[in-house]
Amino acid sequence: MPTVINDKLVSWASDLSPEVLRQAERTARLPIVEGHVALMPDAHVGIGATVGSVVATRGAVVPSAVGVDIGCGMVAAELDVTEDQLPDTLSPLLSRVEAVIPAGVGRGHDVVAANAERWLAAHKPATELSAAQAAKAARQFGTLGSGNHFFELCVDERHRCWVVLHSGSRGIGNELAQAHIAKARRLAKAAMAHFEDPDLAYFVEGAPEFDAYIADMTWAQEYARANRDQMMDNALREVLSFVGFGRETRRINTHHNFAQLEAHGGRQLWVTRKGAIKAGPGDLGVIPGSMGARSYIVVGKGNPQSWMSCSHGAGRRYSRAQARKLFTDADLAEQMKGKVWLSNRARALVDEIPSAYKDIDQVMADQADLVEILHTLHQVLNYKGT
Repeated sequence: MPTVINDKLVSWASDLSPEVLRQAERTARLPIVEGHVALMPDAHVGIGATVGSVVATRGAVVPSAVGVDIGCGMVAAELDVTEDQLPDTLSPLLSRVEAVIPAGVGRGHDVVAANAERWLAAHKPATELSAAQAAKAARQFGTLGSGNHFFELCVDERHRCWVVLHSGSRGIGNELAQAHIAKARRLAKAAMAHFEDPDLAYFVEGAPEFDAYIADMTWAQEYARANRDQMMDNALREVLSFVGFGRETRRINTHHNFAQLEAHGGRQLWVTRKGAIKAGPGDLGVIPGSMGARSYIVVGKGNPQSWMSCSHGAGRRYSRAQARKLFTDADLAEQMKGKVWLSNRARALVDEIPSAYKDIDQVMADQADLVEILHTLHQVLNYKGT
């Protein structure tokens, strides 16, 4: 059950630092915020707005509350393959997946994929991209990225196999987001508007800057969803070829960095979810844990107090810099025992160690009134960009 901190802030987080609370309170004090800001159980400090927050606004949108990886989210595919049908050794699959899903900062396909060209031709962005941006959007289509973006092969409580991916709108989404966040700050400064945090500057409906941002944000969200579908298609071909048989039986593809116009209590509001997923009645979602931890397939309960939302994952307890100081390669290897993973790149992955994240099981317990757990996934293979 949530904690009502004040009439402008409600929290589902049992693990909430003072820094996160102060940041969320700054957002909640914005005059455009309708009702209260909802903090999810995985809430942690972000740029401008808190990661793991849901912000409902009337007639305005805060670009930093969407974040810089517009449309980042999860896709999960259920297979008709069971754990006992997997090959005894999964290690060869790791290199096969890496070959079809490029990962890492800036990495993309050496040759522009035909699917990328077709998608981009059919989905023109509102902002005319430079030649370099257009090339980046095409080159990075169907790629994973770095940080906490990942591919996993998992097994649920029924011993059914799932393929799970986490990624977003890649470099082009980041560039568009950064440009609009900077524009909002400049406009606020020119208007001599005061913000406790300049990154909380917003665009107001009716202004051309608002329309331009919404158009670019919507395009980046569509790009991110298509990017995940492309990677999933590529991954499934490799996984099923490796296993020797099988097919996909269900796919769930959801954003957790996005904004959209929704009706709540008879009001039309812009609901921005930064590190949160939509959890309306019947909405299916994917909530991942950290490397080596459990993940969950859920269905929303439609809790109006959370703006029909839930957490997007475990949420960081320590920043990347802190994690690199606190943990070693050996610590990561110990916590990844029994999994197939990029163990030869442990040094580059230390900041993604499970101990750097909150306890996913506690996160799920904190939001029992927001979602129902359908399936619990246990990871058997993990691939991350470095």
